[in-house]
Amino acid sequence: MDKTVHEVVMYATAHCPYCIRARSLLTSKGIDYTEIRVDLEPEQRAIMINKSGHRTVPQIFINDQPIGGCDDLMILDREGDLDRLLGL
Repeated sequence: MDKTVHEVVMYATAHCPYCIRARSLLTSKGIDYTEIRVDLEPEQRAIMINKSGHRTVPQIFINDQPIGGCDDLMILDREGDLDRLLGL
């Protein structure tokens, strides 16, 4: 199994239920990720919107590729594409 390191970045807030679900999925897969908290660093929200085209959190990127939000992440996982993107 390829254990290549992939950069995963998630823009999130502390108490958003979708952010919590996305964190849980990534953690359950043993994926290290960088979390950018837009509630603690409001200037990061504009960067997130510019990169993703979306205002809602979470916004998830794998190797700078926008994945979307929690629902998008769950669909990728259900279809087996998340493991492929992560090199699992």
